[in-house]
Amino acid sequence: MMAAQRNSTSHQAQSSAVEESRRHFLKVAAACSTVTLPYWSWSSRTMANETLAKNDRPRVGCIGNGGMGRGDANNAKRYGDIVANCDVDRSHAERLNEQIAGGKSEIYEDYRKLLDRNDIDLVTISTPDHWHTRIAIAALKAGKDVYCQKPLTLTIDEGKMLCKVVKETGRVLQVGTQQRSENANRFLTAVALCHEGRIGKIKRVTIAIGGAPTGGPFPVEEVPNGLNWEMWLGQAPKVDYRRQRGHHDFRWWYEYSGGKMTDWGAHHVDIAQWAIGMDQSGPESVEVVEVDHPVKLNQGRPSRDDSFNTATRFTVRCRFTNGVEMLIKNNASDLGFDNGIMFEGDKGRFFVNRGKLTGAPVEALGETPIAQDVFVKLRKGKRLDNHMGNFMECCRDGGLPVSDVYSHHRALTTCHLANIAIRLGRDLKWNPGSEQIMGDEEANSWQSREQRSGYEIEA
Repeated sequence: MMAAQRNSTSHQAQSSAVEESRRHFLKVAAACSTVTLPYWSWSSRTMANETLAKNDRPRVGCIGNGGMGRGDANNAKRYGDIVANCDVDRSHAERLNEQIAGGKSEIYEDYRKLLDRNDIDLVTISTPDHWHTRIAIAALKAGKDVYCQKPLTLTIDEGKMLCKVVKETGRVLQVGTQQRSENANRFLTAVALCHEGRIGKIKRVTIAIGGAPTGGPFPVEEVPNGLNWEMWLGQAPKVDYRRQRGHHDFRWWYEYSGGKMTDWGAHHVDIAQWAIGMDQSGPESVEVVEVDHPVKLNQGRPSRDDSFNTATRFTVRCRFTNGVEMLIKNNASDLGFDNGIMFEGDKGRFFVNRGKLTGAPVEALGETPIAQDVFVKLRKGKRLDNHMGNFMECCRDGGLPVSDVYSHHRALTTCHLANIAIRLGRDLKWNPGSEQIMGDEEANSWQSREQRSGYEIEA
């Protein structure tokens, strides 16, 4: 039986000895979780030290073994044992096995064979974007908990499917939007500042995420030895191999990703919607202010297949039901930054990115700090640990991770709507309740994409 057809009961189909170890792990972990310490005293090392015993460590499978995949595997290794890894590029799989797993991981080319193993508790998914949803759904249905890189989806409908499957299976899904956990908690503090009313009523949020590169035409090349190009393409259209379509540069092709809108937008739009209290809702309108693409689009589709095609310059204005205006731009030079988020309210403003948290409301924290319980609430009752640590804590103790599928779906929906608008070249009206584009059947049809036979996603 295919892994995607199995339900969560397969997660328990293990030997009694292994199950006894698992029960011991959960018992010990639950006891540890009752210890109360100030939030600042928790370190990323704390969780790792709780799971040192060999038999208590979860067993991990790593799917997608490129640079990001090796990074995720290295983080997961602190808490669990990597017993299997998978990549359609043999060289990537061998490198992860050697460098991260100590040569002890079984290598697969087909992720379905990895998911068929009943001894694997959880998986990391670090493939190109267009594979995330299909593999995540299959893993959840196979009874695995999932840590999946952002952006979680290629379309809005994929997000709806994932929300459904997570609810049905009861498994844990953490999205790799680590700004919710790391970067010295700058973004967590930014969200708290907004929720605490430190800048009054929020009027505007400006987000700068960079623009995609230009490039091409790129030549057709021979498929490298060890790369299964057919499977790399997956649901995307069958095309000749061009090196720039594959590893490293796949984000600059609408066929596999959404350019900077979903690459960095998955991070910054996520934080912004969380901060303005719209993490379970969305915009009511999406307006195209300006946009440039490196190739001509015909009815939203690239006119050539040999050049990068995602937007290089853009400004999109989103308006939310609570009156907040959100500007998503490739560059906010008028405000003095090219990457980050500016929050503006009727009582002040501040700026945050991965290296800075600045502004008068930030300076005021020295005299009026944010209460500990505010951070605890934002973390859904979990400790201030690193992002993988938060995932492992949820796998162990239950509860939603800090970057859960539902809030990520809502933030990424905003990014997808922005891309639909700039590709079709027109403004959109969105109903966040029904999750439908209003009065535009063509645009609404873009919530999903045609998928190649044999690679369809089914929830």
